[in-house]
Amino acid sequence: MMKIMVLMVSMAVHFVRSVCPAAAMSRRAGLDVRWGKLLLVLLAGMSLSRLACAAADSEATGPDTASTDNATLSASPAVDGNVLGVAPAGSGLASNPWLVYGQYTNTYQWHPAFSAPGYNPHAQSLNPSNNGEQTNDATLYLGYRIDQDTEIWINPEYDQGFGLSNTFGVAGYVSGEAYKVGAVNPYYRTSRLFIRKVFNLGGESQHVDAQMNQMAESRTADNVIVTLGKFSVVDVFDTNTYAHDPRNDFLNWSIIDAGAFDYAADAWGYSYGGSVEWTQSWWTLRSGIFDMPVVTNSVKLNEILSELEWVAEFEGREHWFVQPGKIKLLVFINHGNMGSYKDALQLAAQTGTTPSTALVRRYASRPGVALNIEQGLTPDLGLFARASLNGGNEEEFAFTDINQSFSSGLSLQGDRWGRADDTVGLAGVVNGLSNAARNYFAAGGLGGIIGDGSLPQYTGEAIVELYYACHISAHITITLDYQHINNPAYNAERGPVDVFGIRTHLVF
Repeated sequence: MMKIMVLMVSMAVHFVRSVCPAAAMSRRAGLDVRWGKLLLVLLAGMSLSRLACAAADSEATGPDTASTDNATLSASPAVDGNVLGVAPAGSGLASNPWLVYGQYTNTYQWHPAFSAPGYNPHAQSLNPSNNGEQTNDATLYLGYRIDQDTEIWINPEYDQGFGLSNTFGVAGYVSGEAYKVGAVNPYYRTSRLFIRKVFNLGGESQHVDAQMNQMAESRTADNVIVTLGKFSVVDVFDTNTYAHDPRNDFLNWSIIDAGAFDYAADAWGYSYGGSVEWTQSWWTLRSGIFDMPVVTNSVKLNEILSELEWVAEFEGREHWFVQPGKIKLLVFINHGNMGSYKDALQLAAQTGTTPSTALVRRYASRPGVALNIEQGLTPDLGLFARASLNGGNEEEFAFTDINQSFSSGLSLQGDRWGRADDTVGLAGVVNGLSNAARNYFAAGGLGGIIGDGSLPQYTGEAIVELYYACHISAHITITLDYQHINNPAYNAERGPVDVFGIRTHLVF
C-alpha cells in the first residue's frame, strides 16, 4: 500500500511539473500551480503519516484484525472509476483515505454559413461564415479524507481550444465547455481547491456514493455542510439533475444554468469563497459569499475581496405520483465596480462617441432571482424548468448578457429501446434584455459576449437544443448535439443559426 501511495503522489507531482511552463501565461496561473504543489506535498505528508498510524495499529491488534479490515475493503464496490480506499457505509474510515478520478472531454462544434446583414468583424458577433472549433480539457480529481466527516479536493486541469467565434455572438452561448479565454496550446490551471466538512445533526443514516469531488460516506438526514476554497458557485447552487453538466448532458449556457444568474466567477467559471448548506428533513437552505472579478469577465479575481457576491437558495423536496422532485428559489446580489447602461449612453451623447460601460464603472449592486424545478415523471423520464431575472440597469459581470430567461426541457433514459445508460434530452430557452440594455446595444455598445455594433430590431433570443448521449462503455460516452438559434444576440436581422456538435467524454 505504501508503494502505491508514493507512486500516486509522484505521478500527481509529475503531472503538475509537466504543465508548469504553460502556467507562465499569467500570474494567477502561476499562483495556482504553486498552490497545487503545496497541497500535493501536504497531502503526501498527511497520507504517509496516516499509513504509519495504520501500520502501528495493525501491529498492535494482530493479524486477525488486519485480515478483517482487508476483507471489508475488498468487498467495497468500485464506483464508476478508480476508487482507492473508500469504505462501505457504516464501516468507519478506510485504511487508505485517498480517492482519485480523471476525465477528458473533447467538444467539436460547427455551424454552416448564415444570413448576417451588416456583419462587423470587429464587434462581438457570431461569424456568419462556415465555421468549426473544438475545445479540450483533462482533469484529475484528487481527494483526501482528513477524518470521517472532512475531505479536501484539488482538481489539476489543462485546457485548450476555442469556442465558436471566440465565445462571442450568442447570449445563451452554445458550449459550456468553451470558456471566455481560448488558447492554441494546452495550458494548466487549478480549477478547484477546497475543503468540505459535514456536521451530522441526527436523523436517519443516509449513504452518499463516491463520485468526482465526493467521497463515499454516511451522513444523517439532518446535517450542515460547509465548503471553503476555490470552486464554482454552481457546484453548490442552481444544480439540476437533468440540465447542469456540459460534459454529460446539455451544452447551452442558458440551459445548464439559469441564464440571468450572474454568478461570481473568473473567465473559466470559478471563484474563491465559501458556502453553508443546512438540511432538515424535506428542505435545505444554502448561503454563500464569493469573490468577484477585478473587472467584468476578467481572468483575475479581486484579491482584496472588495467585490463580492452573496447568494442564498431554498430547496424543497417532494414526491409527485411516487416520482421525486425538487423546487429551488435562489436570490443573489453582486457588489462591484460595474457600468450603468444609462450612464454609458449619457456619456456617449455628450462626447459623440460609441457608448461603453467600461468608461462609467463605479461601485454598485446588482440583484437577481432564479426559480429552478426538476420533477421525475416516470422512472426514466424527467422534466426541468428554470426562470430567472436580474437587475437590468448595470452591465453583466461574470456570466452573460441576459436579464430575463426561461428554459424548460425533458431528459429520457434509454430503457425503452434497450440502452439504459444512454440519454436523450430536448430543451428550449428564451432569453431577453432589459430596456436599458436594449438601448445600449442599439446605440452600438458591446457587452460581455455580445454586440453587433447596432441592434436595429430587438427580439428575444430563442434556442432549442437536442442531444443524444451514447454510453459506449463504463469509461466512454459520445454525444451528438444540435442547437437551433433564432435571433442570435437578440438581433432579428441575423440568423437563424444551426450548430452541430459532437462531444467525446472519457472517465477513469
